[in-house]
Amino acid sequence: MKYDLLFEKYPYLESDELILKKIEHEDINAFFELCSDEVLFRYKPGSAKKNISTVDNMIDHYERDFHKKKIIFLGIYLKSKPMKLIGLGEIFDFDKNADVVTFGYTINRDYWGMGYATQYTQMLLEYLINTIEVNRVQAFVMPENEKSHKVLERCGFVKEGTIRQGHIWKDKDVVDLTLYSVLRGEYKC
Repeated sequence: MKYDLLFEKYPYLESDELILKKIEHEDINAFFELCSDEVLFRYKPGSAKKNISTVDNMIDHYERDFHKKKIIFLGIYLKSKPMKLIGLGEIFDFDKNADVVTFGYTINRDYWGMGYATQYTQMLLEYLINTIEVNRVQAFVMPENEKSHKVLERCGFVKEGTIRQGHIWKDKDVVDLTLYSVLRGEYKC
């Protein structure tokens, strides 16, 4: 894995429909809409944010965490409206020895069912496997999150099984999580 390349500069990825890039303070209203939606937090750690200033501070924390080489948060933007943030992507749990990274995403509910989660996943997979040369890309999904299961399966991830009561998620307590992965040798771009 080209770990240093991963953190050399903030990733900027582009497809026909999406742009993945650093979230800016100018995106605060769309970002607050995403972070304050209770429904979205059914399937992810944490809880919906009630205060726009809390969400604004998160943007600074994301940049700090990037410079600490801890986690990468990417805004998911519509290319047709480059200033329209529709989601948040995450790359985390970097294991340099085993060449493994974990990723996740959250898409604004107004954009569900339009293929954006699948496009984001394909873009990220291409970047992580072909540019960063990660050997294993993995994702953890709550068993009841059927839409995310379908996204991962469409993108070639292999379902490895469910880890029963094996993780503590903030504001969720102990949860079951289904583990999916793609290996570089299996990946077909």
